[in-house]
Amino acid sequence: MNFIEEINNLKKEKNAIILTHCYQNIEIDEVSDFVGDSLYLSKMAANTNADIIVFAGVYFMAQSAKLLSPNKKVLLPNLNSGCQMADMVDVENLKRFKAKYPNIPVVCYINSTAEIKANCDICCTSSNAIEVVRHLNTNKVLFVPDNYLGKFVQSKLNDVEVITFNGFCPTHLRIRPQDITEARETYPDALILAHPECHQDVAKLADFVGSTKEIMVFAKKTDNKRFVIATEKGVADRLNRDSKIENWNKEFILINENIICPSMKLNTLEDIYRTLKDEKFEITIDSNVAIKAKECIEKMLLLKTK
Repeated sequence: MNFIEEINNLKKEKNAIILTHCYQNIEIDEVSDFVGDSLYLSKMAANTNADIIVFAGVYFMAQSAKLLSPNKKVLLPNLNSGCQMADMVDVENLKRFKAKYPNIPVVCYINSTAEIKANCDICCTSSNAIEVVRHLNTNKVLFVPDNYLGKFVQSKLNDVEVITFNGFCPTHLRIRPQDITEARETYPDALILAHPECHQDVAKLADFVGSTKEIMVFAKKTDNKRFVIATEKGVADRLNRDSKIENWNKEFILINENIICPSMKLNTLEDIYRTLKDEKFEITIDSNVAIKAKECIEKMLLLKTK
């Protein structure tokens, strides 16, 4: 079966769109309407007249799409595609964390479930986390669930104490300072680009630290011809593909071949075909949770940050 052809036919028949995160298997781009980071995808979907959204990503991303497009049917191709970091915080241990530090605003990373967002004050992305925390105009904030993004924000804001929950991305934590040192020796002409979910000892050694989108934009616009990519493999795959298609004449080297998110790679073209064909694995969110979680996201969107 030609899954690409079948999926494209189903998209027309059902007025559906496919959103694909940059960490997905690259062949999924062939059927995608939008490819990018999670919040961008949800925002783009909300501005379409599609009846169905298929989100090739992980669970919290599909939830975000549903929050911003409540009247659209949102489908997740593989229900096992969760996020280990997002799952490290649940409502009960979030409440304990907040009780330990009362009366301090809580910022939650977009990489969190709707239930967590519903119990936080404002959301952020890896692109705008610094701006969001600065906007709160307070000397202390709580940050969930990613300890390392929170520490990165702390390193950029001298007058704010960022108290972090002890969550982390297992994929990004597989990148070690030693990997950066070895890359410098092996590719002395390369710039090293890292994600702020990496350990701070890694981030400090990189030439540029930014979100998925920021890494890709920096790599495209910068004159350098060789880059070491210290984030998930899908980013390096897409940069190398685009470099060939658009004649950038640039090389993108993955910092380590094991920097692969297993949950992100679960979705396949066959999963997307079967999900769209049968309209199964629909994302639903409790109405009370949805109201509060959407408010958490909208407070961020009103700031008009990156």
